[in-house]
Amino acid sequence: MGRDLPGRASVVIIGGGAMGVSSAYALAAAGVRDVVLVDKGPLGSGSTSKAAGGVRAQFSDRVNIELAVRSLETFETFAERFGQEIDLHKPGYLFLLDSPESVAEFEKNVAIQNDLGVPSRMIPVREAKELSPLIDTDGLLAAAYSPTDGHCTPESVVLGYAGAARRLGARLLPNCAATGIEVVDGRIVAVRTEAGRIETDTVICAAGAWSRPVGEWAGVDLPVTPLRRQILVTEPVADLPPMAFTIDFGTTFYFHREGPGLLLGMSDPDETPGFKLDRSDAWLPRLGEAMARRAPALMETGIATGWAGLYEVTPDHNALIGTARGVDRFIYATGFSGHGFLMSPAVGEVVRDLYLGRTPFVDVTGFDAGRFALSGARPEINIV
Repeated sequence: MGRDLPGRASVVIIGGGAMGVSSAYALAAAGVRDVVLVDKGPLGSGSTSKAAGGVRAQFSDRVNIELAVRSLETFETFAERFGQEIDLHKPGYLFLLDSPESVAEFEKNVAIQNDLGVPSRMIPVREAKELSPLIDTDGLLAAAYSPTDGHCTPESVVLGYAGAARRLGARLLPNCAATGIEVVDGRIVAVRTEAGRIETDTVICAAGAWSRPVGEWAGVDLPVTPLRRQILVTEPVADLPPMAFTIDFGTTFYFHREGPGLLLGMSDPDETPGFKLDRSDAWLPRLGEAMARRAPALMETGIATGWAGLYEVTPDHNALIGTARGVDRFIYATGFSGHGFLMSPAVGEVVRDLYLGRTPFVDVTGFDAGRFALSGARPEINIV
């Protein structure tokens, strides 16, 4: 690795997941020379490879909707643009709602989404059952559905972006951990790595759940907390019907088809922060309760495999995107609280524009990391 490490770079990206490789591609495609990306492991091996792969535009924050719409357009044409199949399926996203408060919130969200071109709509419980035949509708009041949402393979997206970035001259260095950032008089002068030192005046932090210590190297506060989330994949299910990506909003229990079986998961309100990547059984009783209530047919289905990954959570569950104050040329895109993969194509474009000093296609100033000190939190409601 030492032989491959350049002595100088125009920009060093820290983090080789979907966000990092998308940014590397966007910069290289814009003609930026000497783009270097470093990651402590194989590309995409952090949170990206542990994601459920959902891609959707059903959010409550207008900026998130705009970022998601732009990203969905890229996923639609990804295979043709990048020569990489991503196994995109679009059965739609279905949010099941069991309280008057959630129905009212989603009605408001759908109106915003429609205003931004998303074909989402509120639907009756009867139609929700048709879209997701395995559910029990007891207690449901309504549902929200968008037919353009779906899921794809995160690792394939990373491969596509990485290959395209390299063809354009970017240097991507997996298994080369960053270990520090050198700052002199408020200006970045170098990034230190396990393989040596890279002189640069610009750093892009796309380190996901590991972003807070990266920010600390440069004196930047990135309020990102790692939080374990777990996913299970069932054994093959006979006569499995077509179905939407289904989310029981009240419990956050979700499932979608995955090959001959189902991928399923749920948040655990008792989970504590930390870099915990081991699987735990503590959440299974609560998951079982949610399954028994909302999809009882799944209770007899065996589990084939599963894994744990990390959400990168911020205090308001909204991203941190911007350029740091107090240190020159430190750009960050992190803290997506579970929706980073699906927004990575659009955020890569935003990062490119922040680097080049151009106005991005969407106003991300509200995602500045300093908003919490100014009581500027902007909660994203539709997080599962």
